[in-house]
Amino acid sequence: MPRKVSIPALRRHIDRIDDQLLRLLNERAALAVSIAEQKARTNSGVYAPGRERGVLTRLARANRGPLPAQHVRAIFREIISASRSLEQRLTVAYLGPAATFTHLAARRQFGAAAEYRPAATVVDIFRDVESGRADLGVVPVENSTEGMVAHTLDLLVESPLRICAEVSLPVRHCLLARAGTTLASVRRVIAHPQALAQCRRWLARYLPGARTGEAASNAAAAERAGAESGTAAIAAEAAAEAYGLAVVADAIQDEPVNLTRFLVLGHHDAEQPSGDDKTSLVMSVRDEVGILARMLRPFAAHGIDLIKIESRPLRERPWEYFFFLDLKGHRRERRVQRALAAVERSALRLKVLGSYPAAPELTP
Repeated sequence: MPRKVSIPALRRHIDRIDDQLLRLLNERAALAVSIAEQKARTNSGVYAPGRERGVLTRLARANRGPLPAQHVRAIFREIISASRSLEQRLTVAYLGPAATFTHLAARRQFGAAAEYRPAATVVDIFRDVESGRADLGVVPVENSTEGMVAHTLDLLVESPLRICAEVSLPVRHCLLARAGTTLASVRRVIAHPQALAQCRRWLARYLPGARTGEAASNAAAAERAGAESGTAAIAAEAAAEAYGLAVVADAIQDEPVNLTRFLVLGHHDAEQPSGDDKTSLVMSVRDEVGILARMLRPFAAHGIDLIKIESRPLRERPWEYFFFLDLKGHRRERRVQRALAAVERSALRLKVLGSYPAAPELTP
C-alpha cells in the first residue's frame, strides 16, 4: 500500500480485512463443530489442553509482528474459547469471589466463553469438580516467593481428580481502599495469608502501625475494604474496578519477580503428550536410611529431569512423609513408564496426579 494514503482509505481497508476475518472465524467455528460431532461419537472430552497449547505455541512462533507474541496468544485464546463453547460451555470453579488471582488465572486459561463458578475455599473447588457441579477447577499450588500451598497438596493426596493443565500468572499486588483514602489514613490491612506474607516487608516499611487481618481470598478482602472506612485490602488491580475501590499503592509485593502457579483439575489428565509436558506424582516410602535417594535413582537412570520435590507429613504417622514430585515428561512416554514402574516396586504408595502441558515460561 502507498505510504501516503488517507485515514478514511486506511479505515476502509481495515473494514475489508475485518470482513475477511469474520468469514474465516466462522469457517473455523464450523470446523470446530464438526470436530465436536466426532468427539461426541467417540465420547472424547471437550477440553484438550495439549492441543490448545500446541496451537498457541505454533502461532506465537510463526508471528512476525507488529503484534507481540503475548497479544497473539491472548487473541487466539479467546478464539479457542469461543470455538470450544460451541461444543460445550465449560463450567470452571475457582477461589472466589470475582477478581481473585485464581479467577484471573482461570480467565487466562479458558477465556471469556467459559462459565465461572466462585467457591469459598479450595476444598469447595475440589468438591464442585468431584460432584459434577463444575467441569474443571483452578487451584493455587505454588508461589515463587512463599513456596508450595500445603493445603492444595494435602487435598491432592486423597482426591480422585487429576491435574490436566497448569497456569503461571505474574502476581502484582495493589493496596486498595475506598476512594479518597490515603496511605496515612489506613489503619487495617486485610488479605489472604499468602498475600500478606508476600508483602510483609512493604507493610512493615510503609504501614508499620496498621493492623493486619486474614481473609479467605483477596477479593473477599476487597469487598470488606469497600464496606469499612480506614480498611485497605491487598488484591489485584482488577479487584479495584470490580469492587469500586481506588488503588492507594501499586506493586507492593516484596519481590519484583512474583509468580503463582495454578493447577487445572478435572476427572482426566491430558492423555496425549504435547511434546513439552510435566507429570506430577505423590509417593510415601518406608522409614529407612537412604530410602529417598534409592527411590529417586530410577529417574536418573532413565534420563528424567526432576524439577521439584516437596515433602508433607503423614497426618496419622508422626515423622513420616509424603513426597510430591514434578518431572519433565508425560506418563505415556516409555522412559517415564519404566521409571515409575521401578519406583512403584519400592514405594509404600505411588499415585500419579496427572500429566499435562507445561505452562509457558513467564516473567512479570
